[in-house]
Amino acid sequence: MRTITKRELVHRIAETVGVSKADARKVVQTFLDLIVEELGRGNRLEFRKFGVFEVRHRKPRVGQNPKTLEKVEVPGRRVVKFKEGRDLKERLAQGDGED
Repeated sequence: MRTITKRELVHRIAETVGVSKADARKVVQTFLDLIVEELGRGNRLEFRKFGVFEVRHRKPRVGQNPKTLEKVEVPGRRVVKFKEGRDLKERLAQGDGED
């Protein structure tokens, strides 16, 4: 397994679509900015067959410091949840067994 960076994705998109890296970078960054903006508003983003991003609220809870075993109040917060869509789920199930 290796990490794919935004830079590498921009390069691949530019080559595949036949546009400049600058244009591909602009599109990728705009796409990411819009996702952040919409999730920040609490909106749900659905990409058919790929998956759904949505904001969920985690309730406040009592946690425990693993070193001191002291009880600690953990405040509630908003988190992003992703649920894979059908095509992504099928593609992952076909994996080569490598983790």
